[in-house]
Amino acid sequence: MKIYSYPSEDAEKKMTTISSRSLAFKTEEYQSVSRILEDVRKNGDTALIEYVNRFDAPTLHLADLKVSPDEMTRATNHVDGSFLASLNKAIAQIESFHQKQLQTSWISTDRPGTLMGQLVHPVDTAGVYVPGGKGGKTPLVSSVLMSVIPAKIAGVGRIVMVTPPTADGTVNPHLLVAAKKLGVTDIFKIGSAWAIGALAYGTASVPKADVIVGPGNIWVTLAKKIVSGTVGIDMIAGPSEVLVIADESANPAYTAADLLSQAEHDPIASAMMVTTSMETAKKVAAEVSKQMATLDRRDIAKESIENYGAILVVSNLDAGIALANRIAPEHLELHIQDPFDHIGKIRHAGAVFVGNYTPEPVGDYIAGPNHVLPTAGTARYASALSVDHFVKKTSLVYYSQGAFLEDAPHIMRLAEIEGLSAHARSVKVRLKPSQP
Repeated sequence: MKIYSYPSEDAEKKMTTISSRSLAFKTEEYQSVSRILEDVRKNGDTALIEYVNRFDAPTLHLADLKVSPDEMTRATNHVDGSFLASLNKAIAQIESFHQKQLQTSWISTDRPGTLMGQLVHPVDTAGVYVPGGKGGKTPLVSSVLMSVIPAKIAGVGRIVMVTPPTADGTVNPHLLVAAKKLGVTDIFKIGSAWAIGALAYGTASVPKADVIVGPGNIWVTLAKKIVSGTVGIDMIAGPSEVLVIADESANPAYTAADLLSQAEHDPIASAMMVTTSMETAKKVAAEVSKQMATLDRRDIAKESIENYGAILVVSNLDAGIALANRIAPEHLELHIQDPFDHIGKIRHAGAVFVGNYTPEPVGDYIAGPNHVLPTAGTARYASALSVDHFVKKTSLVYYSQGAFLEDAPHIMRLAEIEGLSAHARSVKVRLKPSQP
C-alpha cells in the first residue's frame, strides 16, 4: 500500500480517485434495465420465466418458480449442525439488537383541547433480494438475516424473498434453511433486474411489495433506483469500503487483515488507513503485502489495494478523526489507545468498530447491528438498514372547538401570507354560528 503524508497534493489526488469510484450508471445500462422492468410490468410471469431460462436456469418451468414446501424440507438435510449452531446464534443476536429499534404509536394531550399523535404501522409486504453468490456456491446467508429480521420485528405481514436459481433450478440449501428459520415461505427463484421488477409491480405469481431491500449487482442496484418511488427501497449501495484509524498501539497484522477483508470484496472496494505514526504505516504496508500473497482472492484484493487503497499519515489523532468525518466511510475501525475517549468526535460513519478485537466481519455476520450500510460518503446523511425501513408513520390530529378558535386567527394569517385564500376560508367558515 502506498503511504501519503496528509495534507498534501498527492494525498488529495488519491482521495479524489477513491471518492470518484462511487456507483455510476451508463446511459445504455439505464436503457437496458428500463426495458427489462417495463417487460416485467407488462408481461408478468411470461417475462420472468423467459429471463430465468435465458440467464440462470434453462429448464426451469413457471410452475417451479416458487420454492415448494418439499424443497424447504429437503434443504435441512443438506446443512450440518455447526452451520445451524452459528445460524441460531446470529439470529438471536441480530434480533436482540433490532428489537431495540422498534417504535410504538403515541398520543400527546399537552395543549388543552387538542390531541396530537403518531401512528406507527408496518408496511403490508416487504421484498427481500438475496444474491445467489457465484452460481449458488457461496450463499449470502447473512443477507437473509439482515434483511428479514428487521422486517419481522417491524411486524410486516408478508415477506417475499427472491434469489437467482442455480443452473439446475435449485436454491442453495443454506439460504432456504435460514429463510425457514425466520418464517419466510414466499421464496421465488428469480434474480437481477427482473426480480426487482416483479417485486415492484407484482405478477400473477409474485406478490407486489411495498418496500424492497437487499444488496445486489449493478443491474439490481439500478433497477432499485428506477423503481424507487413506485416502492420504497433501502438505499443505493456502492462499492464496499473500510477506513481504519490507527496509532502506534495498533497491531499491524490485525490492521492489515482488516484492510484486506474489504479489499477482497471487489476490485473497486476501498481500504484506507489513517495513522499518526509513520512507523505504523510502514509496518502495516509490509504486512498487507505479506498477507495478500496467501489470499484465495488475492488478484481482486491486489487490484483494490493498488487503485483504491491508501495509508494517510496525519499529525495527530484529532486530524485523523476530522479526515474520517470528511470521508464518512461505510465501516470505520478504531485501532487506537483509549478509543472510547474519542467516540463522541465521530459524526459520519455507517458503523464504528472499536478496539483490536472488533474487526468489521463481526458486524457482517453476528454482532447484531445491520451490515447493510451507507457507502461512498452517504453516511453524512444516511443510516444502516433498520426496523424503520419497514414502518410508516401517520400523524394524528384532533382539535376541540375551543382549541380551534384559539388558533384560527394564526392559521388564517399564515394562509393569507401564502396567498391560499381557500385555506383561510376553510377556517373562517367555522367561525360563523352553526346553521340550524
